[in-house]
Amino acid sequence: MVEDLLKDAEKRMQQAVEHASHDFQTFRTGRANPMMLERITVDYFGTPTHLNQLANISVPEPRQILITPWDKSAYPLIEKAIQKSDLGINPMSDSAGIRLNIPPLTEDRRKEMIKQLHKRGEEAHVAIRNVRRDINDHLKAEEKAKKISEDDRKRAEEKVQKVTDKYIEQATQLQKKKEEELLEV
Repeated sequence: MVEDLLKDAEKRMQQAVEHASHDFQTFRTGRANPMMLERITVDYFGTPTHLNQLANISVPEPRQILITPWDKSAYPLIEKAIQKSDLGINPMSDSAGIRLNIPPLTEDRRKEMIKQLHKRGEEAHVAIRNVRRDINDHLKAEEKAKKISEDDRKRAEEKVQKVTDKYIEQATQLQKKKEEELLEV
């Protein structure tokens, strides 16, 4: 019973770190990365559709993203969605597709991105701590129902705390790595 709870905690904390890692990849740094466009949705025939489902996204140059829509009528819709996004990039259409030239980040934009990064990092930490709290509540309920002893609960809570510390450290390392990328000129 206790081992199942510990495995569940580890699995859920790992998922929180993976989610944070995926989220951090969507941040715009000074170089082109197709993951930047992951959060962009296009109003395609009245349905919010992810950009990567409407077009091929490639990186022909280190500071440029090329979006090649499969449906030519989607060009203006994609451009509008990119302009409305928080990327701060103006799309340019040509015969090859829609090009996004990634300008170097200004100092103010870097600071703003780092603030967003810290906010998302804290959200990952909160998610991990919520898993810890949930598992500890289950352990207390098991003790109250006389299924485990107080000593077993305390040992399990210590193990949960060690797992929590491990995953919080992983999330912090991912955040620091992304912060270094953002500060890179």
